[in-house]
Amino acid sequence: MSVLLSVSIALLAGLLMTRVLKPLKMPDVTAYLLAGVLVGPFLLGQLGIEGLGFTTLESVAGLSLISEVALGFIAFSIGNEFRLEELKHIGRQAVVIGIFQALVATLFVDLALLALYMAFPGLITPAQAITLGAIATATAPAATLMVVRQYKAKGPLTDLLLPVVALDDAVGLIVFAISFGIARTMVDGNLDLVSILVNPLVEIVASLLLGAVMGWLLTQLETLFHSNTNRLNMTIAFVFLTASLSMLEFHVGPVHIGFSSLLVCMMLGTVFCNLCPLSHDLMEKADRWTSPLFALFFVISGAELDLSVFTSIAIVGVGVVYILFRSAGKIVGAYMSTKWTHCPPAVCKYLGITLLPQAGVALGMCLTARQLGQQGDLIRNIVLFSVLVYELVGPMMTKWALTRAGDIHPMPEHVKNRRQTKLAQANEK
Repeated sequence: MSVLLSVSIALLAGLLMTRVLKPLKMPDVTAYLLAGVLVGPFLLGQLGIEGLGFTTLESVAGLSLISEVALGFIAFSIGNEFRLEELKHIGRQAVVIGIFQALVATLFVDLALLALYMAFPGLITPAQAITLGAIATATAPAATLMVVRQYKAKGPLTDLLLPVVALDDAVGLIVFAISFGIARTMVDGNLDLVSILVNPLVEIVASLLLGAVMGWLLTQLETLFHSNTNRLNMTIAFVFLTASLSMLEFHVGPVHIGFSSLLVCMMLGTVFCNLCPLSHDLMEKADRWTSPLFALFFVISGAELDLSVFTSIAIVGVGVVYILFRSAGKIVGAYMSTKWTHCPPAVCKYLGITLLPQAGVALGMCLTARQLGQQGDLIRNIVLFSVLVYELVGPMMTKWALTRAGDIHPMPEHVKNRRQTKLAQANEK
């Protein structure tokens, strides 16, 4: 009962918060996150009333299944943006930009934190610095996708943004594995080339293969049904199934075989949208089904934000350096690579800003970084601080950038007037 009550209160709080913040014209994502902070363990949760809010971070973690499912559908939706007819025009640009901006962000953070280490040796270690530099590659696809959907963004920037965000995670996995392997060698003195080079490549290849097989199988099974309702049910079931299979992991000798749920579900969506002729219609119907799921996902994400990180001056100080230099790396890297690939001026100017949000992938990297012991705990707290800032500010900056680039258009006056007239007529009745 308490779990169902918490879920319903969380969803209602998120929806009501969108109305509270409507005069400020904030994206719904920001409202959901703020609602999560409100019902989280550091505000309403302090009252200790089960169901009214989340009383502990453990109670929020108990809803991790919802987050996993939501991330699966988010990745599936982004995968549907990889349509071959569209990638013919932007494929090379997306690959170059996706790789370059991620590497520049890593370089900026590495150099800044290593300089901080040389100035204040007791504040951070080289192992922590290069690990945080690798985590800087990750961009949160969920917040970006929600802003694009809410405002129906369409244009050159949006067309390039979603493929770049998807590629960013693949690049991040490789960079993190290599950097973390070096960091672990610094800490314990053991050089493990399998962990540094083989495991990340195996994870990416295995994830793409699993996603491709599941996407082909979904497309074949959907031909058995003629009703779009049944086809939609089959699609939803396959996203659930694929997300669950991506949690598998095992060893073949010294090689660890695991999967990235984001890459698996992205590949599922990519194969599906290119093989299924009805994918457009089915995705429109799926968007309506997943809307409350995504809202709940962001409220839970807000409740997971650990506000206790603000109590440490060291964490805040290093976190500020991390945020500033990661942001600079993303913006500079995106600007340089878009210039090289001859993107439109608006894309060159604003793409980097839309790549700032950071959340789930970075937090997943933090779990691995905890293998460094106490040094891993500091990494986790710094990333938690940055996620708190990026998640609250990032969606607003993404909306601003898409608007300035001309991909978000204001509602036409005749549409606005028609809506107001219908609302007035409904109130009179």
